[in-house]
Amino acid sequence: MGRTLAGVAVAAAVAVATLTGCSLQIEEASCGGGEYPVLAVNSGGSDCVPDGEEPAQGWARYPEGKVPEKVGDQWDTYWSTHTLDESGKIIELPEGQ
Repeated sequence: MGRTLAGVAVAAAVAVATLTGCSLQIEEASCGGGEYPVLAVNSGGSDCVPDGEEPAQGWARYPEGKVPEKVGDQWDTYWSTHTLDESGKIIELPEGQ
């Protein structure tokens, strides 16, 4: 009886969420714990580097205050069309990169 009641409660909660337009949103972190995000210089792309390590050549830290924290957040979206040049200046990526 306990399992049936629990199953009914879960089904009811899902139905209410569906009917009211509520959705569960799962946000994925840009990097795992103990890592920070970096971006490719003069190119599109990002990666994660262990805390305490410097980015490899051709990679750079994001400018302070413009670091993506979650996939699809404001800065993740911004950096899909921008990058840094070799002097650290923000530039727009050419289309298709």
